[in-house]
Amino acid sequence: MAKTKTTYTGQDVTDFINTYVDNEQKKADSFQLIELMQEWSNSEPKMWGPSIIGFGNYHYKYASGHEGDAPVLGFSPRKPALTLYVYSDTEKSKLALADLGKFKITKGCIYVKKLSDIKISALKEICIESIKYISEHHECSCRVK
Repeated sequence: MAKTKTTYTGQDVTDFINTYVDNEQKKADSFQLIELMQEWSNSEPKMWGPSIIGFGNYHYKYASGHEGDAPVLGFSPRKPALTLYVYSDTEKSKLALADLGKFKITKGCIYVKKLSDIKISALKEICIESIKYISEHHECSCRVK
């Protein structure tokens, strides 16, 4: 079975943003996302894999037997868009998504060009709902003790 690339690396988050992100707007948005996700998750930002900034962690295991660890919330400041790893497919998330603003979505990622394109209050709802969903379905650092 293939080894997952999305593991905690120990790389410095600020150094990553300052060296990897060459667009000033995306850099500012990245630092703003760090503040927001840190507040919402109550977790410090950490690097996962070569380019994902994650908050908290949880353990997943699929029916296929594949298992691993992943951040509870995360994002990557990729060239085409900010990739947000924050979505859980729940009714509350779908309602908040309808109010989010300008974005694209795939099964597990939301893509935004810049934070000013979206409503931060809707993003907060999506993130809080995702934390709740992960806490209820996985062993995670976000679980209320």
